Amino acid sequence: MPTHRPDRVGDQIRQEISQLLSRGAVHDPGIGFITVTRVKVSPDLQVARVFYTSMGDDKARRETAKALDRATPFFRRQVGSRLNLRRVPELEFRFDESIGHQDRIEQILRDLHEEEAQRHETHDNDDDDRD
Repeated sequence: MPTHRPDRVGDQIRQEISQLLSRGAVHDPGIGFITVTRVKVSPDLQVARVFYTSMGDDKARRETAKALDRATPFFRRQVGSRLNLRRVPELEFRFDESIGHQDRIEQILRDLHEEEAQRHETHDNDDDDRD
C-alpha cells in the first residue's frame, strides 16, 4: 500500500503556517489578510509550494508576495521546530490562481442562468400576446 507522505506533510505545513498567520506571529505589515489554500510537497520532501489567496488588487498582491518572500526564512524555522522532519522543505509561496478562475466560472454560470431566465420570460410573454 503506497503512502501519501508528501500529502500528509503538506497538510501539516498548511496547518502550521495558517496558525502562525492567524496568531499574528508574523510582524510584517506587508502580509495582509491571506488564506493558505493548499501546500504541495515534492515526492522527495525537499520543496513545499504554499498556495495562498489574498484580498486586494494587483498592487496589494505584489506587496503580499514580497512580504511573504521576506518572511519565508521565519516560516521555515517555525515549521522546522514544530514538525518532526529530518530536513525541512524549502518553502515557495505562490498565489493561488485557481480560486480566481473558479470565481470567474461561477460568474459566467450565473450570467448564463440569468439569460436563460430572461429568454423564458420573454418567450412566455410572447405566448400570452398570441392568446
